[in-house]
Amino acid sequence: MNKKLKYYINTVDKILAEKDIHNLSIVTTNHLQQIQFYQHERLIHLLVTGIFAILSMLSLLGAIAFCHFGLLLLFFLLLCLLIPYIFYYYTLENSVQKMYDQYWKLKEKE
Repeated sequence: MNKKLKYYINTVDKILAEKDIHNLSIVTTNHLQQIQFYQHERLIHLLVTGIFAILSMLSLLGAIAFCHFGLLLLFFLLLCLLIPYIFYYYTLENSVQKMYDQYWKLKEKE
């Protein structure tokens, strides 16, 4: 997904670099639709990341409170999933912010 998102952002940057953009209103409408798609994905990944963070902390607290090795193992497994989720969400959030800037630049050109 990161490659697809970066490719799309670079494509819009190339369009913005052009002096005369053909079908600017279509490009702007399409870009707004892409923003909506990525906003939805961003929301879903925020929820998933939050749930994994909560489950990780609960399993760590349970491992400490009950001195249970299985909960400690569960904590490390959840942590192995949580770290990539955090990096992916970070990339997704920054990319959507970049898309907002691109949208306003497109609106200025209209």
